[in-house]
Amino acid sequence: MDLALLRTFVTVHRAGSFTRAAALLGLSQPAVTSQIRTLERQLGRPLFLRKARGVTPTSVGDELAHRAAPHLDALVEIAEGGLEVEAPLRSLHLAGPPEFMAERVLPALVGMTGSEGPAVRLRTSFGSTDDVLEGLAAGHHDLAVATRRPRGTLLSAGTLCDEEHLLVAGARWAGRFAPGAVRRGGPGALAKVPVIDVHESLPFARRYWTTVFDAPPPEHAALVAPDLRAVLSCVVSGAGLAVLPRYLCEDALLRGELVTLLEPPVPPLRTYFVAVRAGTQALPHIATAHEWLLRAAVAWG
Repeated sequence: MDLALLRTFVTVHRAGSFTRAAALLGLSQPAVTSQIRTLERQLGRPLFLRKARGVTPTSVGDELAHRAAPHLDALVEIAEGGLEVEAPLRSLHLAGPPEFMAERVLPALVGMTGSEGPAVRLRTSFGSTDDVLEGLAAGHHDLAVATRRPRGTLLSAGTLCDEEHLLVAGARWAGRFAPGAVRRGGPGALAKVPVIDVHESLPFARRYWTTVFDAPPPEHAALVAPDLRAVLSCVVSGAGLAVLPRYLCEDALLRGELVTLLEPPVPPLRTYFVAVRAGTQALPHIATAHEWLLRAAVAWG
């Protein structure tokens, strides 16, 4: 079987479309389509179901990808390393949400670069869970941190840690509430406090209001900043209230710059997962990163 055909097949399987795979491979879409048809003729089985937008692998396609992709990835590793006598310097490409990567993941992995010159080159990409999982499946990343478990068999994932969310405000606003006022009054007690979130849809506030107050979230945000660290700075500056991860705002709480407005019996949690392409976790640099992250997560508590 022609390895070039397998490479094209795996790229289409990861990309979910002939058009996207063609761009990744530097080929024309007709060339990609022709190669997939040739492979299907050789196997005597269809590998993809064509749809209006992209393609979906058949059960045969999923099985072939599961069996072939790890070996093709290993061959790429060998090709990139050449035939040097010494082990080649590897690059580890990571992806995940910017705040969690900056505050948790990268500090946990900086030791992999070596104390006397780099042992592994670390390269990082930031993005939403959908983006990083799509990039991982397409081969752009080696390891991804996501806030949901990926579906299918192409990617494998394990639980990394849970993130506790807190309802916080700066001292200027928190001082306006009598002790227990939010607990007694619920969301109505917060009606006049500006809300800060990362998106117009208020994802953090919406989840908190739904799970803690069993009520609809505020109608709109007074301030939207697409980075939780910016949200934190705005809250500390007195711009209003926000729902933030405990790990991100704990230092500000200890310094008295922030105050928690409510301590619910069961705080909202968001789970992080660490994901890799199936079969690649055995590669030494990926296995080491995976192990270091799981070990660090124990200390994160």
